[in-house]
Amino acid sequence: MRKLIQELITQALLDMQREGSLPKELEPEVVVERTRSIEHGDFASNVALTLAKPARRAPREIAEEIIDRLLSNKNVEKVELAGPGFINFYLTQHSLQSVITQILAQGDDYGQGYDGNGTRVQVEFVSANPTGPLHVGHGRGAAYGATLSNILEAAGYHVQREYYVNDAGRQMDILATSVWLRYLELGGTQVAFPANGYQGDYIYDVARTVRQDHGDDLRRSAQEVSDGLPEDGIGDDPEAKDQREVHIDALVLRAKQALGDEQYGVCYEAALNAMVDDIREDLARFNVVYDNWFSERELASSGSVQRALDQLREQSHLYEKDGAQWLRATEFGDEKDRVVIREDGRTTYFASDIAYFLNKVERGFDRTIYVLGADHHGYVARLRAAASGLGKDPEMLEIPLVQFAHLYRHGEKVQMSTRSGKFVTLRELREEVGTDAARFFYVMRSHDQHLDFDLDLAKSQSQDNPVYYIQYAHARVASMFRKLDDKGYSHNSAIGAAALERLTEPHENTVMRSLAQYPEVISAAARKRAPHLMAHYLRDLAQDFHSYYNAHQVLVDDEDLRNARLNLSQAVGQVLANGLKLLGVSAPDSM
Repeated sequence: MRKLIQELITQALLDMQREGSLPKELEPEVVVERTRSIEHGDFASNVALTLAKPARRAPREIAEEIIDRLLSNKNVEKVELAGPGFINFYLTQHSLQSVITQILAQGDDYGQGYDGNGTRVQVEFVSANPTGPLHVGHGRGAAYGATLSNILEAAGYHVQREYYVNDAGRQMDILATSVWLRYLELGGTQVAFPANGYQGDYIYDVARTVRQDHGDDLRRSAQEVSDGLPEDGIGDDPEAKDQREVHIDALVLRAKQALGDEQYGVCYEAALNAMVDDIREDLARFNVVYDNWFSERELASSGSVQRALDQLREQSHLYEKDGAQWLRATEFGDEKDRVVIREDGRTTYFASDIAYFLNKVERGFDRTIYVLGADHHGYVARLRAAASGLGKDPEMLEIPLVQFAHLYRHGEKVQMSTRSGKFVTLRELREEVGTDAARFFYVMRSHDQHLDFDLDLAKSQSQDNPVYYIQYAHARVASMFRKLDDKGYSHNSAIGAAALERLTEPHENTVMRSLAQYPEVISAAARKRAPHLMAHYLRDLAQDFHSYYNAHQVLVDDEDLRNARLNLSQAVGQVLANGLKLLGVSAPDSM
C-alpha cells in the first residue's frame, strides 16, 4: 500500500509538472510513512512541504493541488490535508481485510520483497579466533549477523554468510604451545604454565586427543622446554606485562625448535581443528549456519596477500620507512599510515585484511558487510583507506559495530576473561536460557547500543519476557484450531475469505493494520541494517493479537464470523512464524 500511494502521488506530481504548476526540472522524492495515530489516517506524506521552497509556493496550496489530481483507487477511502501541508491517506475497510487473503495465499513467502534486486552481499560475522570456545560476547555478533542475513535475503538480496577463520599468526602459536604444555603435563613432565598461555579446561581436552593419537612421540624433558627462557612476568605493572609477552614468544619459539615443523604441526592442527569443529557445532546449535568458512592461511598460500600489496605498490600507495613498508592510509582519511610489511619481512595482520577484502571483490560481491565488535572501531577507517588504495569504492564496504553484551544473573554482572578461561560460554548460555531466548534477547536492542542480558527475565514465563509473549501468541493460535473438534466446529477458509467484511471491530482493524506492516518492517530492517525492528514489530503484533483474543470470542456459533476470525488468527500465526524464523527463533504450537 505504501508503494501504491507513492505511485498515486508521483503521477499527480507529473501531471502538475506537465501542466506547468510545478517546475519541470524538479525531481521530487516522494516519502510516504505510516501514521503514528489512526486519527491521522493510515499513511501520510510530507511531499508538499519539501516542494514548497524550490517551487516557491505555499505547501498547503501544493498539497491541495496534489489531492485534487490524485486518481481514485478502491483501496483509498479518503485523503485529507492536515497541518502545514501533510497529506493523510485513509484506507478502505476492504483494503485492510484483503491483507488476510494475501497472507494465507503467500504463506511462508509473505513479506518478502525486491528491494535488494538481487544485489550480491557478503555478510561476514563472528570470525572469532579459534583459540577457545565462543563466549556470550560472541553471541550478540552471531545473532545480529545471522538475523541480518536472513532479513536481507527476505528483502531480495543474494546473501553469502561467511566465517573468516584466523588460522594463522601469533595467537594460534600460543594456542598450539599451550596444548603441547598440557600434553607434557598429562605425560608426567611438569613445566610451569605461562601466564599468557590459554588456560581453559578445553586445552586439556585437545592435549588428551594428541596423547591418544601420538603417545609419547612429542614428549620432551622439562629442561629442554624451560632452560634459558626469559622469566615470566608477575603482577599488573607494565614491566611485568611486557615480561609475560616476551616469555610466551620465547616459549613458542622453543616449542617449534624442540618439536620441529612436523610434530609442532601436530599440536597446531589438533588445536585448530578441535576449536573450529567446536565453534561450528556451537553456532549450528544456535541456529547459525554459514555458506563458507574462509581460511586466513589461504590468503598467503594463494598469493592473495602479495597480489594486493603489488596493486598498492603499482599505484604508489606504499612507501618504505625504518625498514618497513607502509600504506599511505592518511591520504584516504585514516588517522595514520599503516605498516603492511615489518622490518623482518613478515606481513602484518593488516596486509591480510587488505588481501581478504580484495578477495571478496574478486569473488563478485557488490557489497561486503563486516560485523565487528565495538572495540574494532579503528578498523573502519583503515579498511576504507585500503579499499580506496586498491581503486575500489569504499562505499561497498560496510562495518556495523556491535556493542558489548553484559550478562546479568540475579542482578549482578557476570565477569569473564578469555585468556584466563573464566568466562560464560555461548553453549552454557544456550543451556541455561535456551536458543530461542538467547537469539531474541541479543537482537531486541539496536546493535549499536549496549545490551544488558537479563538471564532471569530470559528464563521467565511471563508477558514481561518478550520472546515468551510472542511465542505464546503463536501457540494460542494453534490451540484455537485444536479446539475446533472439541466444539464440533471446522475451519472453512473459503467461507472465511468470503466473510472478511464481517471483521469490523476496532481490535480486528488494529490487528489487520499490524499484519499489513510486516513487509514494510522487513524493508526497513534491511535498509537500516536493524534486526531489532523485527523484534519490536513481533512484540507489538503479539500484543495486538492478545488484546483482540481477550476482548472477543473467536469460536462463535455464527459460521461466517467464526471462519473470518479464524482466517484472521491464522494470518497472525503465519506472520509470527515468518518473523520468528528470520530471528532464528522457533514458533511452537504449544507452550
